[in-house]
Amino acid sequence: MKNIFIINGGHPFAHSGGKFNQTLFNTSIAYFEGVEGFLVKSTQVGEEYDPKEEVEKFKWADLIIYHTPIWWFQLPFGFKKYIDVVFTQGHENGLYKNDGRSRLNPEINYGTGGLMHGKKYILTTSWNAPKTAFTIEGEFFDQKSVDDGVMFGFHKMNTFTGLELLATHHFHDIEKNADVPLELKQYNTFLNGII
Repeated sequence: MKNIFIINGGHPFAHSGGKFNQTLFNTSIAYFEGVEGFLVKSTQVGEEYDPKEEVEKFKWADLIIYHTPIWWFQLPFGFKKYIDVVFTQGHENGLYKNDGRSRLNPEINYGTGGLMHGKKYILTTSWNAPKTAFTIEGEFFDQKSVDDGVMFGFHKMNTFTGLELLATHHFHDIEKNADVPLELKQYNTFLNGII
């Protein structure tokens, strides 16, 4: 893996200034630019982008790193729009050919038409929710992890295109109790452990 495409899915809206994800985005760029042999491209979904150029970044990349806050248990609307626009642009253009089924047997092989096989992705999410909301019995997320719960569809979207999950890292209680230096230190440890 030498070509790294880093996406900041956060963007300012209402009371969310997007500062933590901007810091995380900048940290990721600096991390990979600081290691010999890596090439980095990046996108901030809150800024203007050309969908055709974004498709080319996906095609170029060996590893895609998604950074996103979670708003109302979903991706921010700007990030969702980015995915809808860019992935549609990538239809029969390097991201996916079709849904994988054939008209002769439409009951099987759904989700196998991706064209990005051999590429990997990392997902980070940032939450207001504390980690215990996912782990303690009777708490809000019914002991479902971020990846098996709220982000399940996001992971399936990437599988649909042929991408393989390398790792996830989730930041909890960021809005009320963030220790940003500690979170960034742990994130760097996370990157050191998988790269």
